[in-house]
Amino acid sequence: MAEEKKVITRFAPSPTGYLHIGGGRTALFSWLYARRHKGTFLLRIEDTDRERSTEPAIAAIFEGLRWLGLEWDGDVTFQFARQARHREVAEQLLASGHAYHCYASQAELEEMRAKAKAEGGPMKYDGRWRDRPASDAPPGVKPVIRFKSPNEGETIIRDHVMGEVRFANEQLDDLIIVRSDGTPTYNLSVVVDDHDMGVTHVIRGDDHLTNAGRQSQIYKAMGWDVPEFAHVPLILGPDGAKLSKRHGALGVDAYRDMGYLPEAMRNYLARLGWSHGDEEIFSTEQAIAWFDLEHIGRSPSRFDFAKLENLNGHYIREADDARLADETLALMTRLHGWNENAEFRAKFIAAMPGIKERAKTLFDVARGAEFLRAQRPLKLDESAGKLLDADARALLGRLLPQLEGRNEWVAASIEAEVRAFAEAENLKLGKVAQPLRAAVTGSSVSPPIFDVLATLGREESLGRIKDQAA
Repeated sequence: MAEEKKVITRFAPSPTGYLHIGGGRTALFSWLYARRHKGTFLLRIEDTDRERSTEPAIAAIFEGLRWLGLEWDGDVTFQFARQARHREVAEQLLASGHAYHCYASQAELEEMRAKAKAEGGPMKYDGRWRDRPASDAPPGVKPVIRFKSPNEGETIIRDHVMGEVRFANEQLDDLIIVRSDGTPTYNLSVVVDDHDMGVTHVIRGDDHLTNAGRQSQIYKAMGWDVPEFAHVPLILGPDGAKLSKRHGALGVDAYRDMGYLPEAMRNYLARLGWSHGDEEIFSTEQAIAWFDLEHIGRSPSRFDFAKLENLNGHYIREADDARLADETLALMTRLHGWNENAEFRAKFIAAMPGIKERAKTLFDVARGAEFLRAQRPLKLDESAGKLLDADARALLGRLLPQLEGRNEWVAASIEAEVRAFAEAENLKLGKVAQPLRAAVTGSSVSPPIFDVLATLGREESLGRIKDQAA
């Protein structure tokens, strides 16, 4: 029995813009499959479009993958640097009779295009140079090299997601594999690179399904093994329309800057088109153990920000408090110019259990920490202003001496003091806690008020209450 091949997957983005969310999911699926089978996950930058490929876009791809936690194995392959190898294979195809020089002029191609349009079909090259000798070539014309696609029969792709897909060979015309300027085209370059990199499984969007038919013909013409394919349906917006920026078709870095955690994004993207029973929340380790190609759905997935936010809230609640503080500080420093010291960080971590309980993004975490950043006298928001009417301020004036007499400043003892005061005043606890919250945070919403007081410390808390008390 032959030894099973080691699994090798690849992610091969074009650096003509940001790493969009669909690309992030493709990379994740390829990464999970490789990790599941203890294989190799490779990264190839398809930078042959020299006008549109940019260094910032390449950097964004690297940064986006690293933020998602999808580290690749080995060195990055740059497709443009391999053009000599691609042309070498084209020459081999010429020599074996699987390719030919085509001298068709632009006028001839336009004529074919016009004819196809009139007949209501797609443009199809008519093969006029397929069997003509080079001696018929018009002078001074630089030819393209076309692949000699079989004219009869079918090309069959056995896809892990789409099942058996059949292409009538008469519908697949002789594609150009080298342009007249000597540059190889996409379909040739991809085949050569995937073969040379040893790729065993190609996982990509289903917009490449027709390419799979063409590429498999090139593999067979070269006598190479055809990799296994898994073509994943596209991601749609919540309304079923093509995903656009208003739906969430943003760069992966944009989700980082919206306050999402990478583990939440991994979980959400894994579940977006793939399933393991009814499991909705699972760790990356579980995803690696469970991931397979057969449970990728055939129907497009719908992006849902509400689901992503709820999932992110789960991971925020599960996150280590120190790490959550550092992630939030890094985000707010980068985007909003925060400049907090070690003392603030320590208080932030101490307050985190109460802050993160209702947060869905890191911006919610940051908002929950605003009471720590506020300077006396606090600016009250509208809700806090309404709470602190004359009666509430008088109430705080009566509470203040009780709190000033307490030296032990921890949440439990502060709560005991306030409860005793409320009972003495014949009030429910909330009638005291709400104006107290407004006084020390400037808002009607905050983490648990006794945790807030303990985190702020005795002097700062009493000072803020004194500022608002009558």
